[in-house]
Amino acid sequence: MTANLKRFKALVKLGDFLLHFNGDEPPYTDLNECVKQATAANGWFTYENITKAFTDWGSVLTEENLKTWLQPYNLVSLSKPKNIALILAGNIPLVGFHDLICVWLSGHQSVVKCASKDEYLLPYLSKFLENEADEDCFTFTKEPFTDFDAVIATGSDNAGRYFDHYFGNYPHIIRKNRNGIAVLDGSETKEDLQKLGLDILQYFGLGCRNVSKLYLPKNYDLNQVFGGLYPLAEIIQHAKYANNYDYNKAVFLMSEFDFFENGFIILRENPEFSAPIACVHYEYYDKLEELNKILDSQKDKIQCVISNTELSNAIPFGKAQQPELDDYADRVDTLAFLEKL
Repeated sequence: MTANLKRFKALVKLGDFLLHFNGDEPPYTDLNECVKQATAANGWFTYENITKAFTDWGSVLTEENLKTWLQPYNLVSLSKPKNIALILAGNIPLVGFHDLICVWLSGHQSVVKCASKDEYLLPYLSKFLENEADEDCFTFTKEPFTDFDAVIATGSDNAGRYFDHYFGNYPHIIRKNRNGIAVLDGSETKEDLQKLGLDILQYFGLGCRNVSKLYLPKNYDLNQVFGGLYPLAEIIQHAKYANNYDYNKAVFLMSEFDFFENGFIILRENPEFSAPIACVHYEYYDKLEELNKILDSQKDKIQCVISNTELSNAIPFGKAQQPELDDYADRVDTLAFLEKL
């Protein structure tokens, strides 16, 4: 299963620790202070969203889940571990945590550069693992990388081009911009559509797995989508989200774009996958078979597909921000990459 039982057990313990987080009560006092620092540093990192990330990770990091995930790999004991440079995104809480635990379980070491507004939570969780296993693994830095053997970097398309230029000669995984999409066929239940609302608006829609594009059958009633979103209407009370909603609505009005809105989110017919904050694009399709071919040709722009249909690799409504451990970003197997170094 895994070459290092201490690291495995430490990760299981961290999962249980996160699952039962209860605020400013021992033994969570220090972590709660990190949460306060994170919310102060990043206006998108609300207390509710951070604790949701804790609960989701705590639920998945069980001994059984980890054993199932690691079963296909041959993580041999490393006499000379490699030094992996990690460049992490910071768009939603704990977004780079999967890369950290992959390095942790692979037996390698890592030098880590967090996003500028996400410098508190991941260092704390990393130190928790190191303390439990009595092993050093992670070094966090703000300086340029100097000593590394491989790179895992996540960023925008522009950042991706920079990463390609500077790290292209090293073994690497370089991730660029992708988006979640949803395909509806009209058979969705009220519960499905409410879960779709979460897929769209959890973490304010900032994650690469959040649904930013809908594919709808011809003559689909958009009020059904609005109905699923309605329970999340209080999102407009968040100042940064509200500012983006107002700004994008004003731009669309001045540009004389056609769109629909309900006071807290905008639906606009547009072929693009990526949509502005507080906006979702939609497009109509004729036949699922034809749409499947189109999506397959655009798979390098798609992070996940949410649907009840039989489209390839589709996952259920409500699961956009709850991936399984083996649901790798960009469908690139991070553990297999690390295993082969």
